[in-house]
Amino acid sequence: MVDARNSPQRIARLTPLADAIGAIDRLVPQVAPRSVDVAAALGCTLATAVTGEFRPLASHALRDGWALRSEATLDAGSYGAAPLAKLPVAVEVGDVLPTGADAVVPVDAVAFEGGAASALVTVAPGDGVVTPGADAGRDEPLLRVGRRLSCTDLSILRAIGQSAVGVRTPRVRVAAARPDDFSNAIAALLCDAIAADGGMAIRHDPESADAEGLDGVLLGEGADAVIVVGGSGTGERDRSVETLALVGQLAFHGVGLVPGDTAAFGLAGGRPILVLPGRFDAALAAWLVLGRHMLVLLAARTDEDAIRPVRLTRKVSSTVGVADVIVVARDGDGVAPLASGYLTMRALARADGWILVPADAEGYPAGASIAMRPLP
Repeated sequence: MVDARNSPQRIARLTPLADAIGAIDRLVPQVAPRSVDVAAALGCTLATAVTGEFRPLASHALRDGWALRSEATLDAGSYGAAPLAKLPVAVEVGDVLPTGADAVVPVDAVAFEGGAASALVTVAPGDGVVTPGADAGRDEPLLRVGRRLSCTDLSILRAIGQSAVGVRTPRVRVAAARPDDFSNAIAALLCDAIAADGGMAIRHDPESADAEGLDGVLLGEGADAVIVVGGSGTGERDRSVETLALVGQLAFHGVGLVPGDTAAFGLAGGRPILVLPGRFDAALAAWLVLGRHMLVLLAARTDEDAIRPVRLTRKVSSTVGVADVIVVARDGDGVAPLASGYLTMRALARADGWILVPADAEGYPAGASIAMRPLP
């Protein structure tokens, strides 16, 4: 065990955020796909394309009514009905259309008198009908690889009779280097956020905060990535980054991100390791910018995050050279900044989302259109 007093952690330089994200891009692999029941796939990232059979094979009724040939209704209108040479056929939703019919009109759109029928409205071919191949074309992907599966997606899978699906679900071990109220709160937040984002969180705290205790967290089997909360600073008890460097490969320690500048990233046992600050707001900011990016790469997700364009009602100031995470709240028809630098509990409790000011910007003026992202 190395004496931290003789070998304290130091941050030699702040890695620009773009370079830090570039390192994560290079070092984070996608996890292997696995097959799961459709019922367990909500939020997971699709690993194999879902191709539906040609559906439907024949035209089906989209409503209850009368199936008929549309050209027989051409003379129908507000001034008179169009006699039908052939009686229409009553159909219900989902029924296959009878031979010769190409439309379905509502029940009250046909009048009957003395054994004859007349159309009261004009319809076009395909009205009230789902045509062959409308739901799924031959060899056409219904759901594409990289998509995060929604409730609607799962309903589609069930509707086409698929009971299992191939997904990527990253297993992320989350550990607090020195469990305390703040670290435990951060770890719990991360576990919930990982699960909500399609991953599988595994909580595992070390028996001690020294290298011997952290070794098991960093090198233990059963996880695709590891997040350590705390121990990223330069205090006497901060050992997380030094331990990562001892047992693996350190890509960077210190990043141009406020808050969250003491975050570190590397590899150990062939898996990505993200070390977050022990300060609540700094850990949250580093997770939002670095951690979620790592999770998306692990899952090989390709769909866009939920980004909402909003208008600033007050200006935002930032220091050039570092990226700034700022929490915002609704303010009339726009949003107003609540806090930057240190994101207070009060501000986080009131926030409706967050924005990122890039390192090359001094901020944004009032009235600027910016991208707001949701908090976990």
